[in-house]
Amino acid sequence: IMANGTIAFDTLSTSGQIQGTAKSVDTDFIVSGSPKHWVNIDGDTPSARNSVNNASLTDNGNGDYTIARTTNFSAVNYCCQGGGNSSGSGDGRITALAEGTLSTSSNQVKNRSDANGVQDDAHVNVSFIGDLA
Repeated sequence: IMANGTIAFDTLSTSGQIQGTAKSVDTDFIVSGSPKHWVNIDGDTPSARNSVNNASLTDNGNGDYTIARTTNFSAVNYCCQGGGNSSGSGDGRITALAEGTLSTSSNQVKNRSDANGVQDDAHVNVSFIGDLA
């Protein structure tokens, strides 16, 4: 029988044979540096293939999506990164926050082509790092 519980520690270490790199990391780096919201979007459908902390995905038109979080950020000073890829051409895209006000609960993102046009792609990925409320 497996019981749920709490494990408290300040440093995560390994006894493995890691060469040329640190063998431990402060847990603050893991907690602070892990994405708190991410979504892998099938832009052709559009739908969320997989996600963490993603409440909904709204299709606003060609390459334009609004993604809402299940648990909000505590403030708007989070970090966002994203990218896309067309399965047909293999060209990389940049997926960025749309113009406008940042929000703790949702964001509008646009997937831009090489010519800076907005377009749907087979793979659109967005992640956010910050402190949750």
